[in-house]
Amino acid sequence: MGREMIRGRGANNAWLGPDVAVMARDSARQFARKEVAPLAERIHRHDELVPEAIIRQMAELGYFGMSVPEEYGGQGMGNLVMIVITEELSVASLASAGSLITRPEILTKALLKGGTEAQKRKWLPPIASGELMVGISVTEPDTGSDVASIRCRAERGDGGWYLNGAKAWCTFAGRANVLALLARTNPDPKAGARGLSLFIVPKDAFPGHEFEMRQSGGGVLHGKADATPGYRGMHSFTLGLERYLVPAENLIGEQAGEGKGFYLQMQGFAAGRLQTGGRATGVAQAALEATATYAAERKQFGGAIGDFQLTQHKLGRMATHVAAARQLTYAAARAMDADETAALEAAMAKLFASDVAVWVTQEGQLVHGGWGYAEEFAISRYVVDALVLPIFEGVKPILELKVIARALLGERAG
Repeated sequence: MGREMIRGRGANNAWLGPDVAVMARDSARQFARKEVAPLAERIHRHDELVPEAIIRQMAELGYFGMSVPEEYGGQGMGNLVMIVITEELSVASLASAGSLITRPEILTKALLKGGTEAQKRKWLPPIASGELMVGISVTEPDTGSDVASIRCRAERGDGGWYLNGAKAWCTFAGRANVLALLARTNPDPKAGARGLSLFIVPKDAFPGHEFEMRQSGGGVLHGKADATPGYRGMHSFTLGLERYLVPAENLIGEQAGEGKGFYLQMQGFAAGRLQTGGRATGVAQAALEATATYAAERKQFGGAIGDFQLTQHKLGRMATHVAAARQLTYAAARAMDADETAALEAAMAKLFASDVAVWVTQEGQLVHGGWGYAEEFAISRYVVDALVLPIFEGVKPILELKVIARALLGERAG
């Protein structure tokens, strides 16, 4: 296996099945390698924002509307095609392309599940076309995995809702045109998850690492990007909201959606976890390709390091883990295409593929030796990018205990 990986430079030619998925992979691979990959290192090292040219081209290719039904301006291509494209984009860059699709997918799922017909017709077409970039705002400075304990408040007033509180780790919040924000509409803490509602919060797009929105009525939304070792290009923001007014019609589901935000968000998170399986597989695939190429070209002791059995052994195991993560993620995508509530498989794919990405990138770094720690070699970027994967969209222990194990025990009990 190791020799084969070196001979083929680790290329992914896995069987897919449907012709549409194969064509989607070929198209996304060509775009990612030609347009994204040459910019990825510069964006990472200088902590730049994703270039508008990439966003525009992805919009033209229809990547922001893959799960949006055709009646709302989308592609209606389903989860498998979406995952295949996400994987290829992530091979080129996790933060500059692979993760751009995740946020609109999460909001799309919430709107399709609980939005009114008017909301679907208003928001889904511009999301699908790439006209509106989306940020997801759930986590708070003191609230992470315990989503039901969110404290950011939404209070009625002036024909809408006033938002007050803080949010954290809102990726792409600066550039985003809208935020899908989870807030407490029932002030009683005992209401728990039943007191949360999901809002679409409009804002201007800002290119930098800090921004401030001021409304004529005095409302303020400000944000500052947190410095991170990897996953750069989209920037993750800590937000503060002070009497920031959102129209009543921006509560997803409107009156019927009050108190249902937690459940709509969880539906979106299932889609996000599936996507993370694809993103993680893409990062691992990038590391596999870089390592196989390096092993073929790096000379030591009179020959290529790929001639040594230990190097071949490492590459064989790396390839096997990547293939397993890929097939589990594809299986989860097919399960969700058959039943959108199939959250268990998506959580499993996210959990396993994220661990694979961390392990494979670090194994690849070791094969690179000292140069694996140098920024001029892409493997160092893959290592720091992979570290975030077991954390977002459900941190690893929470997935193991509260999502996967509970679902398995519930099924057994049934």
